[in-house]
Parts: sequence; structure tokens; C-alpha cells
Amino acid sequence: MANAGTRNRPLSPHLQIWRWGPHMFVSIMHRVTGNGAAVAGLGMLLWFLGALASGPKAYETFSWAMTTPVGYIVMVGVSWSVITHMMSGIRHFFLDVGAGFELKTNRTWSILSPVLGVVFTAAFWALLLLR
Repeated sequence: MANAGTRNRPLSPHLQIWRWGPHMFVSIMHRVTGNGAAVAGLGMLLWFLGALASGPKAYETFSWAMTTPVGYIVMVGVSWSVITHMMSGIRHFFLDVGAGFELKTNRTWSILSPVLGVVFTAAFWALLLLR
């Protein structure tokens, strides 16, 4: 039974004192993109390797599926996930060694991480498609 004096205490005071900021968004996106890259990327890799091992007909099916509009969306999504996760990982690396904890620096890199993920993904696909 709870003490009468503690009944009105909040269960999660951190939700009342912290304001949402870009660093929180980037932290959540780091987890989401890591899981997305692992699940979708692993599925694509296993399908690709299975198609290679199964012969020309299976590889042709894989190649056809990946060059449909849905296939391109999946490939762009997986590459965006990997690149965005990498940008956030680089940010986390610098935080782990003790750099970038200043509020302005942390906020700047929190905003730049996802933006650089989009820019580098667009550059990657531009290089692939425009060569």
C-alpha cells in the first residue's frame, strides 16, 4: 500500500521538466534507423545472396523487383536509414569521447545529423542514377 504522502507525486517527473529538443528526436531516430537498416537491409541482403546462389532466373527476379518503383522506394529507404544512422553514430562517437556537450554545439549537430543523412542519401542516389 502506498504511503499517503506519495500518492500525488508524479510517476515520471522527467516528462514534466524536460522540453523536447532536436537531440531527443535524433536519439529516437538513431534507434529507429538502426532497426530499419537491420531488418529491411538484412532482408534485402539475404534475398540478394539467395538469388545469386540460386542462379540467373532467381537473380533476374530479384533485379526486376528492385528496379520497380516500390523496389526503388525500399532501396532508397534502406540507404537513407543506413546513412542517417551513420551520421547519428558519428555524432554519438564525439559525444562518447566528451566533445559536443555544449548546448549550442549539441543542438547544431542534432539538427545537422538528419539533414546530412538526407543530403548524403540524395548525393548517393544521384551518383548511382546519373552516371
